[in-house]
Amino acid sequence: MSQSESVMNTYGRLSVAFSHGEGCWLYDIDGNKYLDALSGIAVCGLGHAHPAVTQAITEQARKLIHTSNLYGIPLQSQLAEKLSSVSGMDKVFFSNSGAEANECAIKIARLYGHNKGIEQPTIIVMSGSFHGRTLATLSATGNQKIQAGFEPLVQGFARAPFNDMSAVQQIIENNSNVVAVLVEPIQGEGGINIPDAEYLPALRQLCDQHELLLMLDEIQTGNARAGHYFAYQQHSGLLPDVVTTAKGLGNGVPIGACLAKGIAAETLKPGNHGSTFGGNPLACAVGLAVMKTIEDENLTKRATTLGEYISAGFTAALKDSGCLNKIKQQGLLIGLELTAPCTELAAIAKDNGLLINVTAEKVIRLLPPLIMTDDEADLLVEKLSALIKNYFSNK
Repeated sequence: MSQSESVMNTYGRLSVAFSHGEGCWLYDIDGNKYLDALSGIAVCGLGHAHPAVTQAITEQARKLIHTSNLYGIPLQSQLAEKLSSVSGMDKVFFSNSGAEANECAIKIARLYGHNKGIEQPTIIVMSGSFHGRTLATLSATGNQKIQAGFEPLVQGFARAPFNDMSAVQQIIENNSNVVAVLVEPIQGEGGINIPDAEYLPALRQLCDQHELLLMLDEIQTGNARAGHYFAYQQHSGLLPDVVTTAKGLGNGVPIGACLAKGIAAETLKPGNHGSTFGGNPLACAVGLAVMKTIEDENLTKRATTLGEYISAGFTAALKDSGCLNKIKQQGLLIGLELTAPCTELAAIAKDNGLLINVTAEKVIRLLPPLIMTDDEADLLVEKLSALIKNYFSNK
């Protein structure tokens, strides 16, 4: 299906449009059925048309959708308390997206620096990262391709290679303006890049040593996808100063959140930041329903076991194919790094009833719903393995 000419041409869309979904399945306007292994890019962790989400939207829409943050919002307070309890953070600012949550984190870091008398605060960010497409988050993102044409970029960022502690240490030693480190626990857009186990704890220690804020972008990794509610929780006792989340928190309803602890939670004051729609009653009702479902159905554990099951399936199916370089997996963040570029595979898979994504040119990124069954996982492995083998045999 072609997109209307009235829609700005900002996406390289695949030629399909969906009418409805159920669980792990989407149905296009012609009635064709697709297994969704992408979840709207890690958004629909509970799948499509989940009863708890549908009920929350319906019941809240009958009562109240929006009032603005000029007034108290009880559901916002409840969701903030729930997120604080799960994360170990103190306070929450609600936005509408991950990029906005990261904008809030950046503003916290800059104001934190100015409050310390640093006139040009600098945030260390990582190569291969992705933090959003606003001007500040675009500047923080470690991808020159998506920055091209939008110069001048926002100043105040210093870049280090991902998973390289010595580079971070060197930047800190050579730049007295550094106030924070912003990093994804696992890089998603960069190709499911998983750092060494010592990386985040070492960053925490370094930030403590130099009084810097450790800020974690968990837009893609949070909300149970990495096998813990937040990916940093695999490290016992490790807490960031700031953590951002979005995507899976609303299961498709736009919501983002910037969580902070200690001095970072006290930095922003009235007038420093705001959002017209952020944390409105509808979005917060859905966020509470999503968090309750994740807890009630123990979906953090399910993400771990299902991710390992899928990875083992691909290992067995592709081990002698010559197509697979390696599998990168934590929870239900799965990257199949192939031996050659394979960007065409997303369209080929779509034509065969399977929704996937290719990032970093040769990494098939799989972000299945947390509620996927073993039978659906088997079907994913079977169909995609066959498509990969056929694609490489014809190259």
